[in-house]
Amino acid sequence: MPMFGDSMDLKSNSPILTDPIPISKPKLDFHDSLLPYSSSEVFSQGPFLTIPWRKPGLLDDVLSTSWLDAMKSSSPRNIMKYNGNEFSPNDADVAYHNWMLKYPSALTSIEHIVNNAKGKRIALFLDYDGTLSPIVDNPDHAFMSNAMRAAVRNVAKCFPTAIISGRSREKVRKFVGLKELYYAGSHGMDIMCPVQSPADHTTEVNEGNLYQPASEFLPMINEVFTSLVETTKNIEGAKVENNKFCVSVHYRNVDEKSWKAVADYVQDTLKRYPRLRLTHGRMVLEIRPVLKWDKGKAVEFLLESLGLSSCDDVLPIYVGDDRTDEDAFKFLREGNRGYGILVTPAPKESSAYYSLRDPSEVMEFINLLVIHKKLVP
Repeated sequence: MPMFGDSMDLKSNSPILTDPIPISKPKLDFHDSLLPYSSSEVFSQGPFLTIPWRKPGLLDDVLSTSWLDAMKSSSPRNIMKYNGNEFSPNDADVAYHNWMLKYPSALTSIEHIVNNAKGKRIALFLDYDGTLSPIVDNPDHAFMSNAMRAAVRNVAKCFPTAIISGRSREKVRKFVGLKELYYAGSHGMDIMCPVQSPADHTTEVNEGNLYQPASEFLPMINEVFTSLVETTKNIEGAKVENNKFCVSVHYRNVDEKSWKAVADYVQDTLKRYPRLRLTHGRMVLEIRPVLKWDKGKAVEFLLESLGLSSCDDVLPIYVGDDRTDEDAFKFLREGNRGYGILVTPAPKESSAYYSLRDPSEVMEFINLLVIHKKLVP
């Protein structure tokens, strides 16, 4: 039986989803694709993996360009580039409209999505910054609205719902303030789940750690955080954030003339820690363990933990706005497993199938999922 329906309207530019790639292991068992390197290497048999030393390249997804070029590419510009073309702000709406032919709005496609979800169980995965909350100058002030919190609470009563963020698990959980969710912090390296299923509609839910594949890196991450706080303290606007299993260096409020100094400090620090790597997000440099783990792996692990990974009646949906969310989009697309939804006000290439413009549209989409669930239980 095809996973999400036998056929789909080809004119809609929507995906044709077929049978998923099966995962044969039982839930909570770690299959080879979740391990950091090849299965021939030796790992501990305890609750966490022991990661073998391996010297990586310093740059992860910015290998093809310089530090400074990569930093500039993530900053808001007066001239928008897409597919090799440049667009002025006046042309932005036209460019976005044309881009949506390839990435249609999840709002106008809601009937199509829910029709393909009939007889299926939806599992919802949500990024936080830029998805549930607006992007703000001070990351400590990225608060979600009460209306958004109510929407997430309502959808969690209908479907298993997880927040997957680059922030620490504790920080994002504090921002969201809901106990009935699964939380994956540090790009999925720190996963917590409610012991009782959200479907039980319990108000008091016990919580526990589900998985921490990078626990042995904590002392190293703390050292890097302390070092970068000290070295960047004289750069006005720079902010170093400890997200438990990764260190985020924000330069959103740094004068562009000082961006190279920020990059140099990060590079010099990484030279002393060959087991750490750099990834690049929206106006942020992120230092993470050398571990074959990302938001896509977190989605895969959570589906398996929920007993949904090898089922043909499950529709995973992932909503996110940043380049780190692309790993989750790719996981859903490569296995024809579900839908990725990119949140962006400007055109950019993605492995997502659908799009939403901003957090207000995300909230509208979540509310529509709840309405359709109530209409067609």
